[in-house]
Amino acid sequence: MGDGRMMAVVGLAQAVATAQTPLDAACAAVGRARTALRGTFAAVSVWERESGRLRVLVNDGDLAPGEEPLPADETYPVNDFPEVVEYLHDEWAGGGEPHAWVETVDGAGAGPYPHQRVAALRRRGRGCCVVAPIVLHGRAWGELYVAREPGARIFDRADAEFATVLAAVIAAGIAQTERLEEVRRLAFTDPLTGLANRRAVDARLDQALERHRQQGTPVSLVVCDLNGLKRVNDTLGHEVGDKLLVGFGSVLSLCGAMLPGSLAARLGGDEFCLLAEGCEAAEVEKAAVELCSRARWLGLGDGVAVGVASTDSPAGPVRSARRLFRLADAAQYRAKAERSARPVIAGRAVAELADSTPSRPDERRSFRGRRPRNGSRPGRDS
Repeated sequence: MGDGRMMAVVGLAQAVATAQTPLDAACAAVGRARTALRGTFAAVSVWERESGRLRVLVNDGDLAPGEEPLPADETYPVNDFPEVVEYLHDEWAGGGEPHAWVETVDGAGAGPYPHQRVAALRRRGRGCCVVAPIVLHGRAWGELYVAREPGARIFDRADAEFATVLAAVIAAGIAQTERLEEVRRLAFTDPLTGLANRRAVDARLDQALERHRQQGTPVSLVVCDLNGLKRVNDTLGHEVGDKLLVGFGSVLSLCGAMLPGSLAARLGGDEFCLLAEGCEAAEVEKAAVELCSRARWLGLGDGVAVGVASTDSPAGPVRSARRLFRLADAAQYRAKAERSARPVIAGRAVAELADSTPSRPDERRSFRGRRPRNGSRPGRDS
C-alpha cells in the first residue's frame, strides 16, 4: 500500500474515531472512502436482518435521480443481493477473510452475482463499482459501495484490496459507536426493570422545564412508592421482591403509554416515577388513577402510593426540577400517610408541606417528619 493510501486509511480512522453513532460513523467515512478510491459515488448500507433488507444509510458524490444524501427509506430486499448472505458466508465458512469485489456495467466484473449490480450500474449511469463487506463480530453488518462514471478506469484487484481495508476501518468505527451506545444505555437504564434511571429523569426533566419556561409546555411528575416491598423481601425473599419491582415497572410502562412521549423510570429502591411533557394535568391524573388501580392487582405488595405535581397545578409556579420533585414527593408522602388508594395531586396544602424547612440542605424529603394536615380529603389536596 502506497503512502497516499496509508494516509487515507489513517485519516479515515481518525474521522470515524470521533463518531457517536453508527450513522455518524457512516457519514464520516463515506466521503473519505470515495475520495481514497477515486470514485464519483459512494454509499454505506446496513443489513437489517429482522426485515431482510439492505438499508442505505448515506449516499455521497454524484447522486442519481431519486438518491438522497441521507435517505429516509432507501431499502432493497437482501435477496436482490444474495452475495451478502450466500457468497460471503461460503467464503468465511472455508476459513477465508471477507474481501471486496468489482462489478462493471458490461458484466465483466469478478463478482459472484453480477446481474443485480450490473442492472443497478446501468440504471444509475455508472460504469463500475467495488463492493466491500463491513463485518462486525464475524457477521456481515453491511457494505461499502464505491462507483465510477462510465469511461473511467475500471477498479482493479489492488482497488478491491484497498476497499477491503477501508471497510475494516469503518467496521472498527461502527463497533466503537455500538460500545458507546451500550455504555450510554447502561448509564441511563435501571438494570433490573429496564426502565430509565434517576440520571435519565434528571436530564429529561431539565430539558422539559427549559421548554416550559420558553414555550409554556406543561410538565408533570408522577412519583410512586411501592408499598409492602420490605415485607415481601423479609417473608418471601429478595428474588420475589425483585419480581414485584419488575412487575410494577411493567405496569408503570403500560400506564405511561397513556401519556405520549412520557418517561417511565425507577428512581431507586421502591421508588418510581413518570415524567410527562406536553400533557394536560387532567390526562396525567387519569394515568395516575389507572396506575393505582392496576398496582392493586399485582398479587404481591400492598399497592402503591402516588403523588402528582404539574407546572399548571394550583401549587404555585414551578421553575426548577427540585421544586417539581419536592411537590410530587410531598404529594406522594401524603398519599402514603393516608393510605390513599388514589393519587394525591399537589395543591396549596401539599406546597406548604413541600416548603417545610429542610433538616439538611441536601435532604430531598425533609418534610417526612411532619404529619399531614387533618381534615383533608384523601386523594386530593386543595
